[in-house]
Amino acid sequence: MPRRRPRTDPLPRVRETCLALPETSERASHGAPTWFVQEKTFVTYMDDHHGDGRLALWCAAPPGMQRGLVKADPTHYFVPPYVGYRGWVGVHLDKGLDWDAIARAIEEAYVTVAPKKLVALVRP
Repeated sequence: MPRRRPRTDPLPRVRETCLALPETSERASHGAPTWFVQEKTFVTYMDDHHGDGRLALWCAAPPGMQRGLVKADPTHYFVPPYVGYRGWVGVHLDKGLDWDAIARAIEEAYVTVAPKKLVALVRP
């Protein structure tokens, strides 16, 4: 069954949201757009990674968040390969998840890995 593509490419919006956070940068990592805060990865954009058919983000997450999201809403969240064992959460971008929820996942990923002084700028 062919994958349902979003009407608009979500990458520019993901990029804008990630780069709006303090001291972030973007570069390719393993061939995928990836965002860093002080050289620590917090979000990776995956488009059909190794033919998995997913258009998704892999996001750092605090302890317990992955399990809760995947259990409560497996349509929109999943355990990503390679980083899932560390608690990261996969966020589908092509299954109708509200943008506010996607932006929250990005922010949560950021605060999970950012130094406290930068977190305080995002969440005073």
